[in-house]
Amino acid sequence: MHKIPASILSAPTLLLHVLAMPVFYLGFILIYRSAWMLAFLDAGLGAVFNVLMLMCILIGVMCASRIPMTLTRNSLNLNWWYYVLWSFAEIVVFSCFAALYMALVYGDYGYFPALGECFRISFATLSYPYLLIALFIALIKPDEEMANEEDLVRFADSTGRLKLVIANDVILYVEAQENYVSIHYMEGEKQKEYSLRQSMRGIEELMDKHGIIRCQRSYFVNPRHVTVLRRDKEGLIQAELDVTSSKPVPVSPKYYEQLSRLL
Repeated sequence: MHKIPASILSAPTLLLHVLAMPVFYLGFILIYRSAWMLAFLDAGLGAVFNVLMLMCILIGVMCASRIPMTLTRNSLNLNWWYYVLWSFAEIVVFSCFAALYMALVYGDYGYFPALGECFRISFATLSYPYLLIALFIALIKPDEEMANEEDLVRFADSTGRLKLVIANDVILYVEAQENYVSIHYMEGEKQKEYSLRQSMRGIEELMDKHGIIRCQRSYFVNPRHVTVLRRDKEGLIQAELDVTSSKPVPVSPKYYEQLSRLL
C-alpha cells in the first residue's frame, strides 16, 4: 500500500485535525440532533454542556496523538493502512475518556455501557472529517514529495530499522564517526545533523543511488551543494558548500576528478 503524503503529517494538517475535528463533532451533534445521540448525552447539565466538555476532551486527545506524529514525521514511514489504524485508535482512545466523563455524569450508568455509546457516537461523527481531510490532502492537494518518491532517501540503521527519510537534495554531506554516520542536511533555513548507527559501507549503495558521492574515506558529499573545490595552504583539497554555516568537506585526490566532473 502506498505511503501517505508527507503533508498529512505537516504542521498545518496538525492544526486542521486539532481544530476541525472537535468543531465538526460539536456541529454534527447539535445541528443534526440525532435522537439517540441526544438521549444519551442529555444528562447532568444537559446535552450542550456535555458535548462541549467532550469537545475539549477530543482536543486533548488529538493534541496528544498528532503533535508527536508531526514532530517525528521525518523518521516515520506510514502507509495508508497504518494511518487508518492510527486514526481508528484515536477514536477508541477518545471514546474511553469520553465514557469516563459520561459515567461520572450519570453516576450509576456504568463505564462499559457508556463506552459503547460513546464509541457509537464518536465513530458515527468523526469518520466524516477523517475521510474528508485525507481526501483533501491526497487528491485535491497532492504532495510534491509523493510525486517524487524516488528522490526520498531512506536511512536505516545497522539492524535494518528505518530511522530517517529525507529528500536527497537537502543532504549536504555524510561523515563517519566511529560506529555511527552523521548525516548533515538542511531543514528550511537551518542546518541539522542526525546520527545513525551504521557504517559508511552500509550506506554506500544508497548514496550512489541518490547521486551523493564519496569524496574521502570518511565522507560522502552532495555535489548539488558544492560551489568550489580549492586547495588550502597545506595542499589539501576541500569542497566548499553553498551553505555558509557548513564546514568545508575534505576531498582526497582519489575522488577529486570524479567530483570535479559533476560540478
